[in-house]
Amino acid sequence: MRKDIKASCQKRLSRIEGQVRGLSKMVDEDRYCIDIVTQISAVRAALRKVEEEILKDHVAHCVEHAIASGDRSDQRKKIAELMAVVGRADR
Repeated sequence: MRKDIKASCQKRLSRIEGQVRGLSKMVDEDRYCIDIVTQISAVRAALRKVEEEILKDHVAHCVEHAIASGDRSDQRKKIAELMAVVGRADR
């Protein structure tokens, strides 16, 4: 993973960690259910952004490298991994 992407993801994940702690506090304080669910949606969206950033980096480096290498086995493997993870993303 590129250093700038790694730093960006770490920053986002730290923010998400704080959001999750906030969710726990909201539950402890018996906050309004809809407010809690709204915050859960915000955490999911933030996680999706991190996932998207990591996948873009993966395609730009790992998949691109496999394609440029000419190694058909490695190409198939990288594409299969990518398709599997994309297939799981919506579940």
